[in-house]
Amino acid sequence: MSPRQAAIRVRPPRELRRQRRDRSHPCWDHLLAAPLWPLHGANLGTLLRTCDAVGACMAVPRFPWVPEALARGNTLRRPACVHWVNDPLGWLERQREAGSRVVGVELADESVRLADLPAARTRTVAVLGHEQTGIPAEALELLDLAVEIPMVGGGSSLNVAVAGSLVLYKLAGLL
Repeated sequence: MSPRQAAIRVRPPRELRRQRRDRSHPCWDHLLAAPLWPLHGANLGTLLRTCDAVGACMAVPRFPWVPEALARGNTLRRPACVHWVNDPLGWLERQREAGSRVVGVELADESVRLADLPAARTRTVAVLGHEQTGIPAEALELLDLAVEIPMVGGGSSLNVAVAGSLVLYKLAGLL
């Protein structure tokens, strides 16, 4: 190591936990990830871990396979904040009526680029669509804003867990 190079100190987990904000209750309730039309359980598990990292809750549909997917993905082995949704469109309408900002991750003419997405200052729901078909047309009408993640490669989209993680970090003000 050269004299000008400082040694990198890795902080131990105990120190990291002390520096994080306390959770006064099990629900963060300021930022919600809403993969309301999921196809793959692995994406839900990965997204659940991101929700914990950024201080978000997750809203998921009551499909029979979703609880197992979340249990497998919850590698933290403690309860996660999960809101169960029976009617995705009705739930989104109620969120807007209650004053939540509804942001959808979708390629649309009116989409803002991820880099231009401001951090959430009010209760915000990040809506993620189906891995193959995106957000249904009826739900697009309920969005306050659409955000797109620019891509250089040949694909047209990222998987739901990756796209959701990027948007959640940006909305949480951590990027």
